[in-house]
Amino acid sequence: MKRVLEPEVMDTWEDATAYDAMDFLEVNTAFAESAIAVGPESALVLDAGTGTARIPILIVQRRPQWHIRAIDLSHNMLQVGRKNVQSAGLQEQIHLEYIDAKQMPYHDSTFDMVISNSIIHHLPDPMPFFQELKRVLKPNGGIFLRDLMRPSDIETVDKIVARIGPEYNDYQTQLFRDSLIAAFTLEEVQNMIELAGLEGVKVYASSDRHWTAERGYRK
Repeated sequence: MKRVLEPEVMDTWEDATAYDAMDFLEVNTAFAESAIAVGPESALVLDAGTGTARIPILIVQRRPQWHIRAIDLSHNMLQVGRKNVQSAGLQEQIHLEYIDAKQMPYHDSTFDMVISNSIIHHLPDPMPFFQELKRVLKPNGGIFLRDLMRPSDIETVDKIVARIGPEYNDYQTQLFRDSLIAAFTLEEVQNMIELAGLEGVKVYASSDRHWTAERGYRK
């Protein structure tokens, strides 16, 4: 099945509030715990494409020694994210910034770890992001990326979408369907990471609809 692009930036208020209302607690918690497992005890972490900052909140609640720069290109996502961070009382550890992950202002080797959930499928060409990730990450830095994996055919898309819960409204269901079709295959992700020169990264299918790329922090 060919990839069909969706908008790179979900920047309407409807997008931001609908996304934030979706029940991702289970998958976000799994992401947070897995990222912590491959990271250092204390760290300066980049979260690329943070959305409404749900994952940084879960991480810092478990690992208060981490400070996270959470970036996104959606003003409305960041607006909702700031409210979430404030409600959690974590303004000192989580800093939200309007920054393009494909062209970041940070110095080389700034971060101990880079994490990202579901940014890759939004990018028409993810290579600039992977190259920037390598640049701003310390040579020994940790990596934890996860995103949707494009099914082989539309029938499989329909089956995956049919399994999501009734708590998703029609708009949220369509967002999920569009994201599956816009996603990359496991092989495509592996090839891009190799081309970017990111060494020691394990890329694998972590569910029937997700891929994960990880590299443990090296002391």
